[in-house]
Amino acid sequence: MNVNAILMSSLFLCSTSSALAESSFSWHGFIAQGVNQSIDGDFITDNNSVNFDLTEIGINMRYDINSSLAIVGQAVYLDGGNRYEQGERIDYLFVDWTLPELGSWNVHAHLGRFKSPHWLYSATRDVPQTRSTVVLPQSIYFDNFRDIALGSDGILLQFSRPADSGSIRFNWSYGKAPLSNYLTKALLGQFTQGDVEQDFVHQVSVFWQPPSLNWQVGASWLDSDFSYNASPIETLVDGGRSVQLYTISAVYFSENWEFTTELQRNHKRDFGGYSPDYYVDQHGEGGYGQLRYMFNSKYSAVLRYDLFFADRDDRNGNALEARSGGVIPNYFGFMKSTTLGFQWDPEPNWRVQVEHHWVNGAGRLTSIPSSLNRPNTDRNWRMWAVQAMYWF
Repeated sequence: MNVNAILMSSLFLCSTSSALAESSFSWHGFIAQGVNQSIDGDFITDNNSVNFDLTEIGINMRYDINSSLAIVGQAVYLDGGNRYEQGERIDYLFVDWTLPELGSWNVHAHLGRFKSPHWLYSATRDVPQTRSTVVLPQSIYFDNFRDIALGSDGILLQFSRPADSGSIRFNWSYGKAPLSNYLTKALLGQFTQGDVEQDFVHQVSVFWQPPSLNWQVGASWLDSDFSYNASPIETLVDGGRSVQLYTISAVYFSENWEFTTELQRNHKRDFGGYSPDYYVDQHGEGGYGQLRYMFNSKYSAVLRYDLFFADRDDRNGNALEARSGGVIPNYFGFMKSTTLGFQWDPEPNWRVQVEHHWVNGAGRLTSIPSSLNRPNTDRNWRMWAVQAMYWF
């Protein structure tokens, strides 16, 4: 599927939309800039440096061709330090097709590079003012996989049914996402010469809300395969990864506070890559609990605890260190973090966000240690960030 071709078509349609129907085209955007520091770790910055690698600029648009067909897209420029690749990208670009009702179900199909709706923040993590913190809980929203977790090239079907007994939403999607050389090197080392490809990703999710709308529960499932195609001039060999994710979530709202939690288990199988006989089969788990309190319309605070274990049968990481011959320290097998954050909305469409993270372990570091890749992170480290944002 040629996303660039779809983009050029959509831009042409958008350029003529005002002449055809002025109300059929809408667009919005955001600008966010911050300052941050990783202390005794290289999650965002290196060498304990304070820098401004916290830039997010985005433009999104929607063009309604008719009452049942629209084109939706977003382009962004990002600089998130070591978390993901710096530069511009198309986050999503798809055709939104409203299908005829199926019984009492409303049905939408998204064709193209669609946004994932399967986790609580997966469809909004790309917009800074919708996030409770600058850095989301890494047990679920691993920043290294930000681009491929945000959406895929393929098809998404969404079914929703409001009822007196409560509303239900069901999502199904299938596709694949391109992986950059930056992500390949972050995962396997800077001297990697081959390419990582996502073969497919298949996801299903369901969410239910009672008539009061003050709480919600949900569950999702993901199945995906990745392949590594080694270069003839490197020491690595062809390999791959198969992963399944099982996630449950719950949200409770009240007048002044909200509680959010997501819990996830995963099953991961790695083979090849480092050697022809390399094989790891492990079950990991993680999740977070987050409490947000709204003092008034301008001020709010967030307290969160986030927990991740790469292998639930090796929670202290000792087997990981032994298996790597001591190359990987045991604290790369887990990560436990406590976050305290504050939000201030001084004016409509303006926000200032401040947060501090205290972290034990490096299991969700955005660069995986190996004989070719030695990140500099201590067992106990911390990070802070301040970000100002404006949206229109």
